[in-house]
This record gives sequence, structure tokens and C-alpha cells, in this order.
Amino acid sequence: MRIELDLELCLGYGNCIAEAPEHFDLDEETNKAIVLIEEPSADDRDVVEAAVRSCPAVALRLAE
Repeated sequence: MRIELDLELCLGYGNCIAEAPEHFDLDEETNKAIVLIEEPSADDRDVVEAAVRSCPAVALRLAE
């Protein structure tokens, strides 16, 4: 599983950070999300899926 972030779509809402703070952060210069762990473990699937679903800009997706 790999987290993919489309920076063109990201609006910096931070919902992903609220859902999975160990996997995402916010770039203070661009005010856009940063993926901290691009390939999370299978144990983190639920929290990462929740973060992806929480993105109102649909800037995140999971690739297998």
C-alpha cells in the first residue's frame, strides 16, 4: 500500500493530519499536506483509509 498525494488538489484543510498525524503533516510554506510515511504498514490501513476519506479536496488516494 502506498499513499499518493496530489499537491495540485490539496487545499491544506488538514483533515488527514487530524485522522493520522503520524502519517501526515502540513508544510508551513505551501500550506499543503506532506506524506510522512509513503508506504505504511498493513496494521495502519484503517487509519490511513480514514485519512484518505476525510480529505474534502480528494487529494489523497491509496495505491496497492
